[in-house]
Amino acid sequence: MISLFRSASELMVQYAHYHRDRRNIVTHLVGIPLIVLSIGMLLSLVSFDIAGHTLTLAGLLWILSTPWYLTRGNLLLGLATSLVNGALIALAHTPDAATGWGLNAIYDAAWFPGLAVFVIGWIIQFVGHIFEGRKPAFVDDVVGLLVGPMFVVGEVLMMAGMLRGMHSLIEAQAGATR
Repeated sequence: MISLFRSASELMVQYAHYHRDRRNIVTHLVGIPLIVLSIGMLLSLVSFDIAGHTLTLAGLLWILSTPWYLTRGNLLLGLATSLVNGALIALAHTPDAATGWGLNAIYDAAWFPGLAVFVIGWIIQFVGHIFEGRKPAFVDDVVGLLVGPMFVVGEVLMMAGMLRGMHSLIEAQAGATR
């Protein structure tokens, strides 16, 4: 079971047990960023002022999640995940995101584009798990929702030849991708 306080290596190995099919991993490379973006889009609709500065719930979520990623014992992976999440949250705050890249033309509500991107991201995720033949990791432990973005960033870093020790550990304990 995934635990909130386990190391990045332990979390990645546990998550990898649910993600060994290459097609599933590819769907996650698309679906998870869409989900993070959509959450940013939805949470950016709620803002408040602190000492003359506007902060959205999306920004607050990024601020609160960043220390968790940075303290999992792998600074490169934690920093890269925080930066990618930060870029997606920043993108969620752009004028194009606010208008939903034209999705508002379908349904005139501020929350609709974020909801549409959220649903699309999850559909892509579930298609991946059909390929995998396994349920999503978060079904067994909700911490998997935090690990998902880290797994995607880790996969990209491993494809680039980084995190070799973690990659070897994942393959030794969860098996090779197929």
